[in-house]
Amino acid sequence: MKLIIGNKNYSSWSLRAWLAAREGGFSFGEIDIPLFIPGSRERILAHSPSGKVPCLNDNGVLVWDSLAIGEYLAEKQPALLPADAAARATARSVTAEMHSGFQALRSKMPMNIRKDYRGFGHTPEVDADIARITAIWNDCRARFGQGGPYLFGRFSLADAAFAPVCFRFQTYGVQPDGAAGEYLATMLANPHMQDWAAAARAETESIPAEDLYD
Repeated sequence: MKLIIGNKNYSSWSLRAWLAAREGGFSFGEIDIPLFIPGSRERILAHSPSGKVPCLNDNGVLVWDSLAIGEYLAEKQPALLPADAAARATARSVTAEMHSGFQALRSKMPMNIRKDYRGFGHTPEVDADIARITAIWNDCRARFGQGGPYLFGRFSLADAAFAPVCFRFQTYGVQPDGAAGEYLATMLANPHMQDWAAAARAETESIPAEDLYD
């Protein structure tokens, strides 16, 4: 099994697939392709039919798009989704909402682990996205979080989906109150998240379009 990913400092989509694979206990190799430099797209197309990362190659079975990769991994490791039907449906719903939504947050607060942009990026639309994400975290923790510190107790695909938001909140100094704040701290302390962050800080590539507030 191999996972094709982009820059760890910037590629939020890559993080989702990588973290799901790590938390699911899979053994896999990484093919790291720096993004937005000459030859990047050609290198990605050699592995991924979409020309985008992430892409999973499981002994010749190609799965691209982080949501599809997560679902594929959950078929192999069912613990990546809650066992309870209602919790599982909610986990899939919030994962899909994160996957397709929150465009203002993505635009004004891109994932950039190496930077300290506290106080930057706020607009009414961004703050509305932050409020909705905080509400999701509080609701999931209240209704389904009794079995552990994650959104649905144990780690699930929903946590992988929100992992880049956790790094964004750290970079931009967003600190939710209550259960959402506790959840943020849990995610940032996750050993796999810390491994990813350390690798991101060790990278030397820079994407100026993502370094918005320098």
